[in-house]
Amino acid sequence: MPQDMPPAGGYEAVQYKRNLPSRGLFRPGPLIAGGSLLMLFGWYKLVVGIREQKYVADPVLPSYPELSHVLHLTARSELAREKMWSRIHLIPLLQAEEDRDQVRRHLADQAREKELLGENVRVYHSDRFVRPTFGVTPATVSKE
Repeated sequence: MPQDMPPAGGYEAVQYKRNLPSRGLFRPGPLIAGGSLLMLFGWYKLVVGIREQKYVADPVLPSYPELSHVLHLTARSELAREKMWSRIHLIPLLQAEEDRDQVRRHLADQAREKELLGENVRVYHSDRFVRPTFGVTPATVSKE
């Protein structure tokens, strides 16, 4: 049996290249460059935002070395200064709210003592005001 041979003049050329248009901007180089630029811009905005809100700790009196441990916050930006002053102006309001709560608790505590003891007996013989410490205890305690 004779061997199969190619036709006279040979076989026609086989098309092995893809017939697609050029990629344009979707080549790896421009994609990596664009992603890197986008990340660089994001990091820049992050650093600018952090610096905008930043406080700097400075010594109060640098000419006095014995006070070098005393620091105060200096606002580096207008936003930081505004935030610091808003907190400073809220302190009296928060203190007044805490004082009202303390007076309410103190009066309730005195009423409970009067109900239990029958009269308001001073346990400690001192005229100095001591801020009471209130702890939450369960209503029923099991003895195990």
